[in-house]
Amino acid sequence: MPVIGPPRSVARGFMRFRTFWRLLALVPLAFGLAPIGKALGAAAELGVRHRIDVVVSAEPDAPILSRLRGAKGELSLTVRLSANSKESKFFGMLRPSFPDIVVPAAAGKPLVQQTKLWEEDVCHQRRGLPKVTVTQLGGHFADGEGRIEISALNRHIGLMVPPDELTPGIKLDPGSDSLGAFYAFRAQTRNSRLNVDLRIYSIDCPL
Repeated sequence: MPVIGPPRSVARGFMRFRTFWRLLALVPLAFGLAPIGKALGAAAELGVRHRIDVVVSAEPDAPILSRLRGAKGELSLTVRLSANSKESKFFGMLRPSFPDIVVPAAAGKPLVQQTKLWEEDVCHQRRGLPKVTVTQLGGHFADGEGRIEISALNRHIGLMVPPDELTPGIKLDPGSDSLGAFYAFRAQTRNSRLNVDLRIYSIDCPL
């Protein structure tokens, strides 16, 4: 006995009706995804430039603070920097110097105010932070019998530990200032009790 079902015309009409409502349901979804796609595209167009600033300070128990407040001196740094990206590549040693330093009268004031050490002039894709290490700190304060010499070095395999060892890469808490947010790392000398703080800024820029 043949199976009795709906006429073919009714079945075709039902199929068209179901297809129509499926397409109708996709319309708000498509409009909803359009702004998201634009936002993602805009975010993808942003690259980054890095800037590195330096601040030099003394610990409260530093010899120069206990014996040479108000004395004049100078400092110089050697900083190894590796900042590699497809658009901008840099590897080398930075050697900034700071003459005419005056030892502050109280702890908590820097020997060297925040100073720009290095900055990229090319916007590039985000590939992590530059690798920067303070490898040497030298200088002197005052003259005559009270003169204090500063000669701090990193520890090296196969060599004796320097008397005034310089320990780099001490991670500090992130912060922010008028230039923006930054990551901070400290290099500290063992005997002279000086701190070299590096602030690394990531500045958004259009690619």
